[in-house]
Amino acid sequence: MKRAHVEKPELSKRAGADPDLLSRYLAVRDTSLRLCAPLSPEDCVVQSMPDASPVKWHLAHTSWFFETFVLEHEVADYKLFDPNYKVLFNSYYHSVGPQHPRPQRGLLARPNFDTVLAYRKHVDEHVTRLHDQSGSFRGKTAGLVETGLQHEQQHQELMLMDTKHLFACNPLKPAYHVCVQSAAEAAPAMRWLCYKAGVRWLGHEGGGFAFDNETPRHRVRGEAFALATRLVSNGEYLEFIEDGGYGRPELWLSDGWSTAQTSGWQAPLYWEKRGDRWYELTLAGLRTISPHTPVCHVSYYEACAYAAWKGARLPTEVEWEHAAQTIGAAEGNFLERGLLHPTVAKQRQNRSEPQQLFGDTWEWTASAYLPYPGYRTPASALGEYNAKFMCNQMVLRGGSCVTPRSHIRPSYRNFFYPQQRWQFGGIRLARDLH
Repeated sequence: MKRAHVEKPELSKRAGADPDLLSRYLAVRDTSLRLCAPLSPEDCVVQSMPDASPVKWHLAHTSWFFETFVLEHEVADYKLFDPNYKVLFNSYYHSVGPQHPRPQRGLLARPNFDTVLAYRKHVDEHVTRLHDQSGSFRGKTAGLVETGLQHEQQHQELMLMDTKHLFACNPLKPAYHVCVQSAAEAAPAMRWLCYKAGVRWLGHEGGGFAFDNETPRHRVRGEAFALATRLVSNGEYLEFIEDGGYGRPELWLSDGWSTAQTSGWQAPLYWEKRGDRWYELTLAGLRTISPHTPVCHVSYYEACAYAAWKGARLPTEVEWEHAAQTIGAAEGNFLERGLLHPTVAKQRQNRSEPQQLFGDTWEWTASAYLPYPGYRTPASALGEYNAKFMCNQMVLRGGSCVTPRSHIRPSYRNFFYPQQRWQFGGIRLARDLH
């Protein structure tokens, strides 16, 4: 597997569009492999920090997921590709069995990359055979396959997040791909859209896939609020830095201040200052900061501090979803576009809708990741997928420039710990209306 720079990864356009679930399965699985095209085998085995995983591990784990939750349960007399993989590539499913320690995934030089590819092929062949036996995936099997596809799309984003963090650790500042973007236009002035107080619906409406943490749909009483029309830009965040924002404890939550001081934060992750000029590492290499593109790779703590500096706050997930329900389809700068970097909000005629709610960057909300009223943890091992993380994490909404388009919907709830920054997290401001 030789490394080759590409203008745009040739991402599958079939994922999410073909009504036949097997076609979707093959397209999503193919997309994961295409994301590896710019990487060398050495790139795919290294682990840059405990929160990240090697690309090779992601490829194997997503195959383990289909083998464990689909093939072992739905195929009579199915033989595991390698019984050792039940431990090596189990992420956190304790009800399935023990796991290899997460911080040591980068030590798994074996199985080698070719063997992992053979493992993927083995799983794909058996999933295809399962489909062909009846002409389609049916009932519970269809649900398990769809969950596996959504799970793999999450790992496609993780593959790019982890690769970016890995390359940032390299003094050569390598590029994952080459992407030529046109000269950035100025972002439109940030304005405020007002929403009235009232009862709002939160959660998945039904029809199509949703994770269990998006349910049940329920009503929430909400006060009037205002939402910024676009994401906060690099230039606007730079003003916060230049005003001493990282040195002003009155702007920060207590835990955030402690984390920023202990970690030595002075700017978003991947920013560095050379002389009097700021640069950021992108998946296309080190580039001069564009003042008009959305700021990215900030923690919840930084987002809160910036909002306090602006005399604003972060939106709740109820407010964010209410705004998202008013704009229709979830269109934006997603993985399929191939830029793999946030883009400038456009000047446009329709001034009554927020821009960039979907794609570009995940948006931190002020909401803790907790179960919805009436939520019940699924009884199977897949109950470990979301429920056990409903503690000490914050909700992000909207997807990013490395999120597959077919993976996102207004009710989708992402979640990270407040100090984490390697995900593509950005900032949208909100205000109270009295």
